[in-house]
Amino acid sequence: MVSTQTQQEIEQTLGQVPSWMNQLAEPASDHSWGIFRDLTLGESELTPREKALVGVGVAASIGCPYCSHFHREEARLAEVSDDELEETVTIAGTTRYFSTVLHGNEIDLDDFVDETDEIVDYLKEQEAAAAGADD
Repeated sequence: MVSTQTQQEIEQTLGQVPSWMNQLAEPASDHSWGIFRDLTLGESELTPREKALVGVGVAASIGCPYCSHFHREEARLAEVSDDELEETVTIAGTTRYFSTVLHGNEIDLDDFVDETDEIVDYLKEQEAAAAGADD
């Protein structure tokens, strides 16, 4: 159960204290609200729209119906379109798919990092060449 002060803050912010927050054990309850408040609702490097899309992708990937519902609604508040939601979920699924392939085949991480670095360097060179051709 959150402290009285935190309960008042949550009610002011959300209009109510969600019932599930009463299930948080002390001392995690006040701390958990702080994490949610600061990262999800607070100002940070990511916009509310970006945060919502990350949340949708992660929720879909872990298969959590609670998180999926919350983050889809969060995304709608941030004016994310249905097409953008579908693409976000598809990207999350693609990431999980390739993670499964990499882990299941025990791909060497150092080799993977080296190859990725080479690919990024190549793409940067291609981008610079294209920018130079436009000038």
